[in-house]
Amino acid sequence: MTPTHPSAAEHWAPQPTLFVPHGAPTFALRPGAAGAVIAETARTLPPARAIVIVSAHWDTEVPTVGFAERPETIHDFWGFPEELYRIRYPATGCREAADEVVAAISAAGLPVAQDSGRGLDHGAWVPLRMMFPDADVPVIPLSIQSRGGPEQAWRLGRALAPLAERGFLIVGSGSITHNLRDFQLAYRDGGRTPAYVREFADWIAQRLEAGDLAALLDYRRQAPAAVQAHPSEEHLLPLHVALGAGGDGASARRLHAGVDDYVIAMDAWSFTPRHAH
Repeated sequence: MTPTHPSAAEHWAPQPTLFVPHGAPTFALRPGAAGAVIAETARTLPPARAIVIVSAHWDTEVPTVGFAERPETIHDFWGFPEELYRIRYPATGCREAADEVVAAISAAGLPVAQDSGRGLDHGAWVPLRMMFPDADVPVIPLSIQSRGGPEQAWRLGRALAPLAERGFLIVGSGSITHNLRDFQLAYRDGGRTPAYVREFADWIAQRLEAGDLAALLDYRRQAPAAVQAHPSEEHLLPLHVALGAGGDGASARRLHAGVDDYVIAMDAWSFTPRHAH
């Protein structure tokens, strides 16, 4: 028989939505505890119709869906070990699934664009390679809009919630803290983790577990050291997308908590609709 892409007519089990860290690019070489957790999480999931990956490293004015049949592995970093640049993640796309993503975003009243050439940046392929090493599930990249802030990211996630019910695995890839200047200072000054890294991560955890959407959307004013944790917002917004895609009153579960490279909080989260319990 000739293999075919999954059909919308087939029955697919609902999926949780996930937020995963992608760390520094060297995470691909040293996955450590965070890598082990996200790999094990992927093994526990029901088969997915397709993966929608929302990476901090694809930032556009308008939500944009990738339609590439074989999205290339983008090495969007400089000055790292040569072996990183040799890694390829042989993902395939799926036009039918990408069409459904476009339709879901449009149905929610959001603008949406398509990109037939977009590959997978390291925010996408690094965690996906750990989670789905056989590259046997179609991958649909979806951009974030950092200018829209947390509320727009959450609304984008809400647009995707019906897809999660139909077997699409929605994955936000970013970082709970992301300050490159502090990253450089930590290495220069002997490697201490500033207190704000865990304080901010724990505040996020408390608000997620409490279901406090208003505070999470207003984290920039309410969270401790929010601007130091995120001088720009693109690395946190995939969390808001994943939260929104979990549906109304999603139940949040912290899968992993840890700090890599002194200042990068590597927390991973899953979100499940309340009615699924």
